[in-house]
Amino acid sequence: MIDFEFKDRYDINDLISIIALLRTPQGCPWDREQTHESIKKNFIEETYEVIEAINKHSVEGLREELGDVLMQVALHCQMESECNNFDFNDVCNELCQKLVIRHPHVFGDVKAENTQDALKSWDSVKQQTKGYKSRYQSMVSVPIELPALMRAQKVQEKASKAGFDWRDKDGAISKINEEINELLNAVEHNSQPEIEDEFGDLLFSCVNVSRFLNVDSEEALKKATDKFIKRFQIVEKLADEKGISMKESSLEELDMLWDKAKEILADTSAKTEEI
Repeated sequence: MIDFEFKDRYDINDLISIIALLRTPQGCPWDREQTHESIKKNFIEETYEVIEAINKHSVEGLREELGDVLMQVALHCQMESECNNFDFNDVCNELCQKLVIRHPHVFGDVKAENTQDALKSWDSVKQQTKGYKSRYQSMVSVPIELPALMRAQKVQEKASKAGFDWRDKDGAISKINEEINELLNAVEHNSQPEIEDEFGDLLFSCVNVSRFLNVDSEEALKKATDKFIKRFQIVEKLADEKGISMKESSLEELDMLWDKAKEILADTSAKTEEI
């Protein structure tokens, strides 16, 4: 039996101790065998579950999922502690130092009257502390592991801060039309590498427009996908009710069902707003 004190309420120090115990020979075989590489996907999954709880406005879910993310942090710290590299307190210390240094408008004499001033101050200090001498270096620092749309938007924002950007949304929108034409030419040439290249340029241009419209491209596409799924569910139900085979139906028939699904969802949304 492992030496452990049961409590009615635990704190962060207890968490660190529990993780350390789980990694001992007397602890859990699974926890003991884990490495940074073996559980990195778990970290991603836990983070997305936090986002899910936020989207569902679930306070209980958010509390639980934040705990799961914190467990991942503590576990990674414990692994490094066992190698005498750093521990949880070292991570906290570095974070606190970073927060103080990057908030000179709070802990120093820099003035920040609004959010824009605060972000400009943060970015300026980050550039200095990271040793970036060019915006290119800050672009490269954007993790390639990020979702593609999110990464594109972050890279574009950094380019914009360097003055490399469209004057307004009209220029960005016109670029979409240009990229569509280039994609159509690539399709006509029937060159797969060229098609992929031009398709990527089109997506990148769409993200550019999203910035000017103050739209989060990642969230917008997620919502569009969710909307498609809801409409498809209704289309499938309508087809079943009418005895229609979706695989054998014409595009015109399916389009009529799709329009009907849009009407149903719009009516449902209107009734919800009335309530």
